[in-house]
Parts: sequence; C-alpha cells; structure tokens
Amino acid sequence: MNSESPEGRGAPVGRRVFLGTLGLGALGVVAAPGLQRGTEALLGGTAGLDPTGLTGLLPNGGGFRYYSVTSSVPHKDAETYQLTVDGLIDRPATYTLADLKALPQTRMVRDVQCVTGWRVPGTPFEGVRLSHLLDAAGVRSTAGAVRFTCFDGSYTESLTLEQACRADVLVALRMQDKDIGHSHGGPVRLYVAPMYFYKSAKWLSGITVTKNVEPGYWEERGYDIDAWVGRSNGRDDEPTT
Repeated sequence: MNSESPEGRGAPVGRRVFLGTLGLGALGVVAAPGLQRGTEALLGGTAGLDPTGLTGLLPNGGGFRYYSVTSSVPHKDAETYQLTVDGLIDRPATYTLADLKALPQTRMVRDVQCVTGWRVPGTPFEGVRLSHLLDAAGVRSTAGAVRFTCFDGSYTESLTLEQACRADVLVALRMQDKDIGHSHGGPVRLYVAPMYFYKSAKWLSGITVTKNVEPGYWEERGYDIDAWVGRSNGRDDEPTT
C-alpha cells in the first residue's frame, strides 16, 4: 500500500524525525483528540517523505492510517460528486451527494480492523445501506455479485450479492460523527463492517451489479476475496463486534 501525502514526494525523512514520529504515533493512540489531530498532520506529512514506508505502520488520525494506491486523488464535493449504479439491474441510477443524504441513514459503531494489524475500536459510521440502493435498482435474477469502482481511477473491490445485502454494509457519508473527509475516502466510501478494512473502498464512485465476483485491486495482488475479520488471511483476530 502507498501512504497518501498531500504535499507529494520530497527529501527522505531523517532518522531523528522518524524516531520522533514513531513516539508520537504510539502516543496518538491514547492521547486526547486535539493531540491526535496534531499527530495526524505530522504523520500525514512525513509519510510522503519516508522512502522506507515504515511510517505506514503507524496509527494516524485517531488510530487510522491513510493509504492510496495512486500518486494523487482528485477532490470531490457536493457540486461534483456522483455515484453511478448500473450492471445487471432494471433501473440504473446516478446519485448526487444530496440524493444520498436524503435517503434513510443507518448509524453503526463497530471496530475497524486493518489487515496490516492496527485496529480502531468503537468507530461510528453512518450512511445508506447498500441493500437499499440495490433494492431500488431492481437486481436481476442472473446477478451474483457487486463490483465497486473509485474515483482515484485504480481501486476496485467486490462482494458477493449476499454479502452486499447485509445490514452492516453501508455506502457511508459520515465517520466518527462527521462528514467523511477526503483523506478518509470522502465524500462517500464503502463500509463493510465485518471484513478487513481494505474491503471498505475509499472514494466510491461506481456500483456495478455483476454475475460473478471480480477480484479487487488487492485481491489481484494476493489478498483474500472473502476478508472476514478473524477468518481470513491466516490471522486469528477476534471478530468485529
């Protein structure tokens, strides 16, 4: 994975800066929200300057790390954002951010678990149940999966249709009780609560109903397609609650 750096690449981080960052990263997990925000800014800046990639192992932003598989991602807002729903459905649709906000919202509080090892407990997410959009679309009987694309131009994910229709899978608009910011995949991201966080695609732009599961970006590089926390990737984590 590549850590996202809003300032782009630059000179390598020195050993003293990196060790200081390491200490701040550990402190940020238990610090007050104000200190966490300061840690987030520091780590976000240094990650793009670190040629070793070691800063990508540190928690950030209240325990989160920022990952992007592209060198840059365009910003979208209420004026420019669109989510398309197409594929094996009877009623293709395009949603604006305002359209999504007008739909019934579901809030859930679950642990977030990254396959790289870090966990953020008790994280609130809020948005539209994916099943609501699929019901509105009229999924055809030949469908068996759902593919997700993102406006970074590279990232993709897939779920079986049964997985996609779970009540704990959201097209998320809010995270930690605020609108999802760009670095966290906003303004709209996928949130698949019971699976490792790589399934929760950031910068969501397309939902396509397909016949079969199509391996996503990381699955094509060896990650498990079924990424249930505690039951995949050879790990033995406790399942999310």
